[in-house]
Amino acid sequence: MRPQIRTLAAVAAVALLAAACGRSGSGASGGSSATGQASGNTAQVSSASFGSLKNVCHPGKPTSAPDQGVTASQITVGVLTDEAFTKVPDLVNAAKVFTSWCNAAGGIDGRKIVANIGQTGLLQVVQAMTAACGKDFVLAGNSEALDGLATKTRVSCLLPEFPAQVVMPQNINSALQAYPQSDGHSYAPYAGYYSWLLKQAYPDSAKHVGILYGQSPITAPLVADEKITIQAEGGKMAYSGAFPATGATDWTPYAEAVKSKGIKGLVFYGTPQELAALELDLTNMNYKLDWIDANSNAYGAPFIGLAGKSLSVQHNYAALAGYYPLEKASANPATEQVVQLFAKYAPGQPVTLQGLQAFSAWLLFAESAGSCGNNLTRACIYAAALKQTAWTGGGLQAPVNLSKPDSPVSCWNAEEATPTGWKPAAFDPNNGVYRCGAPVFKLPAGVYPPPVSLSDVGKSMSDLK
Repeated sequence: MRPQIRTLAAVAAVALLAAACGRSGSGASGGSSATGQASGNTAQVSSASFGSLKNVCHPGKPTSAPDQGVTASQITVGVLTDEAFTKVPDLVNAAKVFTSWCNAAGGIDGRKIVANIGQTGLLQVVQAMTAACGKDFVLAGNSEALDGLATKTRVSCLLPEFPAQVVMPQNINSALQAYPQSDGHSYAPYAGYYSWLLKQAYPDSAKHVGILYGQSPITAPLVADEKITIQAEGGKMAYSGAFPATGATDWTPYAEAVKSKGIKGLVFYGTPQELAALELDLTNMNYKLDWIDANSNAYGAPFIGLAGKSLSVQHNYAALAGYYPLEKASANPATEQVVQLFAKYAPGQPVTLQGLQAFSAWLLFAESAGSCGNNLTRACIYAAALKQTAWTGGGLQAPVNLSKPDSPVSCWNAEEATPTGWKPAAFDPNNGVYRCGAPVFKLPAGVYPPPVSLSDVGKSMSDLK
């Protein structure tokens, strides 16, 4: 699984491909579907409450320094990010907005939160994690494209994490992780989404499915997951193509291959720029697919501009892993509150899907830490997080049971790209904006390498103090 990277361009492509393939996550280049501008609704940005969560942050008079990174006055929380390399500031923005709001409300029982931004430089993820091991209380709202390379480092130093997104299999459901999304390592995360595409929305496409992806050791097991899932849901893989991790200079051969194979449904793993270029060639040769799975990497305003006229011809979809649609923020108090908080603490910065994921992770950290009171330790905060059996981030997402991390996805939702922007797809939601009761497909053994456990590094839960 260690990437064999030979050029700077390849490194950049691997970063984007890894993020694009991040299970139940958003890509590193995802743009905004909502901006940090308040709409005039009544959400209170200075309140200590968030959505349905009451008194998340509040004053207090702590007296102890019970763990690394925790004093009587502050909590140092690590935020590892590839931002210095990718130039995508979503996680840094979310950390700034959340900590500014929480600290203004009194912090965690009176302790101020200090976000310690750790830049990975993409390839220095182990070094960045080692630094976090020596200073931070926990990680929160973090995501690293090559996260699996540093998971053993994190688990060895008994550093809990509340990530915004996980990418590599070694880190999915790894030890001491409280991930506020349904993403069981043993289960296919998009079984419901593909079942809808193949059996309900476009049944004629089921025997004519293709997949096109950037070739990388990181993407290989993730692409295998998609192929197995599609076949399990009644699809037939009629085409599988790979392009260089650095991208293609000419997308015509790939478009011609898709057309010659009679592909009606296409799964694409690459950057939004690459997908837009491919679709332009398909559209210019008058070839229309039934559907294209653009994945959440494309969910945002930039793809709408890049795809242009193709959006009037091709049907692009993205699964959002159970997060309330950004373009409908004004209809959901929690999502609207994030928009208002960005308007106050990071004016002009975009609110993105990855930003929402980070915000939910920060809220989970704050709720769990607040329950520990003066005796704020890693053991306490981690145990508190695992008691959340229906976590919604105050209304940002569909419920997640953190007490059973290796569980199948139950609720999901999908978006469709149109010439005027993203909108909820016609996927027949049965629980608000979500469709719950998704089919369950357990992945065969060997599809993924196993997640890192405490025993893998010679530790046990008794070592966590």
